[in-house]
Amino acid sequence: MLSKGNISEKLLVIELSKGNEKAFRGLYDKYRPDVYAYSLSLLKSSANAKEVVQEVFLKIWINRNTINPDLSFKSFVFTITRNLSFNFLKKAANDKNLRDEIFNKSKISYNPIENKILEEEYEQMRRMAIDRLSPKRKLIFTMSREEEKSYQEISSELHISLNTVKNHMSKSLDSLRTFLEVNGNFTLSIALLILLIVS
Repeated sequence: MLSKGNISEKLLVIELSKGNEKAFRGLYDKYRPDVYAYSLSLLKSSANAKEVVQEVFLKIWINRNTINPDLSFKSFVFTITRNLSFNFLKKAANDKNLRDEIFNKSKISYNPIENKILEEEYEQMRRMAIDRLSPKRKLIFTMSREEEKSYQEISSELHISLNTVKNHMSKSLDSLRTFLEVNGNFTLSIALLILLIVS
């Protein structure tokens, strides 16, 4: 049975889908603090979390016509927040300054013992994820990420085309991403995924 709060929220979502700005503001005021806190817990940066908040609600407003009022709006909001934060962290993987900012701020919250445990979890999950790859992909991935060889060097050593190397790496990263999302807590998985995909 729906509570009064759920009913009123459903009405707000219905009004939002019609373009009602007051309804949008009501939902924004209700969920902004939680969206910010959730994003901050992942990104470790107030400025970046605020940026995600803006993107989340901009996306909600743009897609207001497609929102189903019969489904959980809360789940919808947090799914968007999770995805946008995830995308932000993937971008950070290719930006050394941004990556360093995230990881340095993350380390502040851990004491040495916790840090050691976290590092052990990283290594365990990293090995498990890589071990699930096919022998060929595992070899190529290891040559690229652990031996730090370029795709061209791998292509030459294994006598396969450059496109084949790229294709195997792309599929390996997809497999690793899926494994980490399914088997790890989200923060640990994202952090490890960044370490895995950085060239």
